[in-house]
Amino acid sequence: MTALPDPARSRAVLIGTASYRHLPQLPAVEAGVVDLAAELCDATVWGLPVQHCTVVTDPLSPQSILDPVYQASEEATDTLLVYFAGHGMRDADSADLYLALGDSREHLGYTAVAYQHLRTALRSARARRKVVLLDCCFSGRAARALSGSDVLAAEAAVDGAYVLTASPRDRIALAPDGERYTAFTGELLTVLRHGVEDGPELIDLDTLYRVLLERLRAKNRPLPQHSQENGVGRLPLARNKSRAARHTTPAGPVLAADVRAAMVSTGLAVARLLRAEGNTRDALPVLRLALQEQQNAGAQGDLLTVQLELSELLAETGQVKDAIEVLELAFQQVHKVYGPEAVLVCRRLADLLQESGNHLQACEVLKHALDIGERGRPA
Repeated sequence: MTALPDPARSRAVLIGTASYRHLPQLPAVEAGVVDLAAELCDATVWGLPVQHCTVVTDPLSPQSILDPVYQASEEATDTLLVYFAGHGMRDADSADLYLALGDSREHLGYTAVAYQHLRTALRSARARRKVVLLDCCFSGRAARALSGSDVLAAEAAVDGAYVLTASPRDRIALAPDGERYTAFTGELLTVLRHGVEDGPELIDLDTLYRVLLERLRAKNRPLPQHSQENGVGRLPLARNKSRAARHTTPAGPVLAADVRAAMVSTGLAVARLLRAEGNTRDALPVLRLALQEQQNAGAQGDLLTVQLELSELLAETGQVKDAIEVLELAFQQVHKVYGPEAVLVCRRLADLLQESGNHLQACEVLKHALDIGERGRPA
């Protein structure tokens, strides 16, 4: 296969559950699912239209997960990609796999979504190729049952699909303390953002699996598993940014907008590196400069990404008022546009408003987020 899946005829459904009532919290899941959506929609990665990428965060019912998958299954004729991040569960009386909801209870499969129902939705899909990415964590009995085997990949298999699973042993391995992303999704995003040195021009699923396996093994983290049928592993999923950076030459003069875009992208990367090292003091001015350059460019681009990153860091350092101001500006930009970023902006703004005592305004913002989630457009 020498071309990426047709974005116009493909669909992606990204599901992430970060908040739980009875299971350990997984805060890294939310950042991962939103940033993965941004990468898949990036024209330099795949270029999937935003309206073709559905993001479901903290689903509370089986319908919240299955309805978007069934809809995407009906619409996609080229490629359908489904991603789930959160707790994976085992029922006390069976070895079946369940995807945990916010109110799920351990070992009680009826409180979660049976993976077999998701598999049924995928089997009915019109798409020629189907890709399933499972970033599930396990604990106790389930971890022991899956340790060192390909049980999960075999169980998760879907006819005519490529299934890639994180298969971590426990939640610590899934979401390492102090890291922005889960282990599996973090490496996946690194591949999409930076490419693969000496890799092909287009990164296919087999290459992606090999690279993830090598990188996670090098960090002594749980190793991914995979299963495939009908040679789907040769399906290209993303452009190799590393190769493009080495071989692409400018087609014309570099414009001021290009310089600003490069500064913003570099600023984001530097700020994230500083945050990962615990250096928030230096990360803040870098993000502020990136935000200023993006605003001067007069275009959206990475603007929302910078605003979300900056507001999160401001809140972490106790500058809640400044964080609210950044998010309010972002809200004005996205409140009439549907997309994963719009939902995340609403949720984070509502949290900070509630924290600062502005309960009425927080409720209004949350209502808007619900309207977006229910109808796929603002009320």
